Amino acid sequence: MRKVMSLILLGILVLAVAAAGCISGEPMDTGTSTGGSSSKAEIKLTIFHAGSLSVPFKDLEDEFSVYAEKNLGVKVTFQDEASGSVMAVRKVTDLGKHADIVGVADYTLIPQLMVPNYTDFYVLFATNEIVIAFTDKSRYADEINPDNWYEILVKPDVSFGFSDPNQDPCGYRSIMVTELASLYYGKSIFKELIEKNTNIVANGSEIYAPKEIQVRNKRLVIRPKETDLTGLVESGSLDYFFIYKSVAEQHNLKYIELPEEINLEDFTKADYYGQVSVTLGSTGKKIKAKPIVYGVTVPKDAPNRELALEFLKFLLSNKGKEIFARNHQEFINPPVAFGNVPDEIKDLVKIGG
Repeated sequence: MRKVMSLILLGILVLAVAAAGCISGEPMDTGTSTGGSSSKAEIKLTIFHAGSLSVPFKDLEDEFSVYAEKNLGVKVTFQDEASGSVMAVRKVTDLGKHADIVGVADYTLIPQLMVPNYTDFYVLFATNEIVIAFTDKSRYADEINPDNWYEILVKPDVSFGFSDPNQDPCGYRSIMVTELASLYYGKSIFKELIEKNTNIVANGSEIYAPKEIQVRNKRLVIRPKETDLTGLVESGSLDYFFIYKSVAEQHNLKYIELPEEINLEDFTKADYYGQVSVTLGSTGKKIKAKPIVYGVTVPKDAPNRELALEFLKFLLSNKGKEIFARNHQEFINPPVAFGNVPDEIKDLVKIGG
């Protein structure tokens, strides 16, 4: 990833146009009266986030709680709701739920589904890549490699999985990867792995994922979000699954790294990835394959917007970058923000056009 970092900002700016540590140390005004007591105000932040953000966000929340109590005079508790990123956004847009922070594994979901009614800005802050993860318990674990992985997955005694494309970007990215693999290797990998096992179909390189996905045999397992499959692989009840590299690293799983033409990591190959698209039955939206970029926003109706922006500042600060680095996830430096960017974070981001 580091070999193309100089091209990241250019790639992000192009993608974002197509799709549409300075932490304050002053106590914040919570608006909560303590009646003369020395006890600090207590505020709960509600965070809807991608399942793949669960581990770094937990670390981030632990450290922010200490920071907020010491520097902001606030005791912070968190209500986290991990889900597929599509579902995280739809909780706000369709179900009318209120969140202080929304963090997604595909930043384009924010401008597509949340702007302008639910938020007026978003920040691109981290990257990832798709790998195939497994353990020593997985069938043919001693044989699989970057050159034969698809031959292993099609074996009738091998089970594999991915998350629901209608709820989770890792799901639609997984089936994009199989179609990109078909193009790259010149083999019918998508047909063998996806079409023969589900009602997901492709017309050329345009894929359609019905709202209700049907799985035709027990070799394939689909769950709402990618991290739902981790325990199945760890226990040995599932052999392989498509997952983000950071999650595989966080759970000490073995994994196969895929060629850059397939793994959705390389910003210099954005045009190549863009040959493939997926239309989701749940939203009707057509999504082109693109390099993986995470996004975050504070909704307009965030119950605790002031503190939410403090949390966002912490995320974007050097401390946030350190937390993501130790959790094996690349951070964009600097993060790139679009829209009506709040003054509180302007010194921490590059403003996109």
